[in-house]
Amino acid sequence: MSVLLNKEIEHLKKKTLSLSTYVEENLQRAVKSLETRDIVLANTAIETDVIIDQMEIDVEEECLKILALHQPVAVDLRYLVATLKINNDLERIGDLAVNIAERAAFLATQPKTDFPFDFSNMAKKAQAMVTQSLNALINIDADLAREVLSKDDEVDAIHRAMYEQVSESIKRNPDNLNCFIHLLTVSRNLERIADHATNIAEDVIYMIEGAIIRHKDA
Repeated sequence: MSVLLNKEIEHLKKKTLSLSTYVEENLQRAVKSLETRDIVLANTAIETDVIIDQMEIDVEEECLKILALHQPVAVDLRYLVATLKINNDLERIGDLAVNIAERAAFLATQPKTDFPFDFSNMAKKAQAMVTQSLNALINIDADLAREVLSKDDEVDAIHRAMYEQVSESIKRNPDNLNCFIHLLTVSRNLERIADHATNIAEDVIYMIEGAIIRHKDA
């Protein structure tokens, strides 16, 4: 690797790390706004997405510039390809966090619904997967990335249980249909966030080992 290429990749790593920090913090903000019915916090999460979108564009442009100027091969090329894919997943997690914040802002204006489902466990699991996948990226740790893959089924199972509980709650209390639909949307968004964390973990393994494990057992 040339000195200039090494310098530019290190700069790219810092940009990616900064983006991942913003995304992770905004996801935490969105979930907390839901749990506390805090409209101000929800709006802050929604407004922060503009910053995340611009950072995602900056990372993509940096990747494309390095590819065009240096035509890297082997490990460096894998790193850039993986970064482009991870960058997209981070932006999608950011969008899903905004969706959760929008649902939180709406629900905060409604009477509190008597609903037995606890979002905190699902949210903690999805957030932990995001954090762990990003730690695997930062530390270049394939074993840690594989741990993320093993947790996706847990979040999927919680979402299925949530769907069943919402269906039953709508039958018992159809007047609260709108609120229940918003709660189901939050569950679906958390499930999709876990999917994107899984994608990041798979791309970290590709970056390190050169193996594409999507659709295969890790």
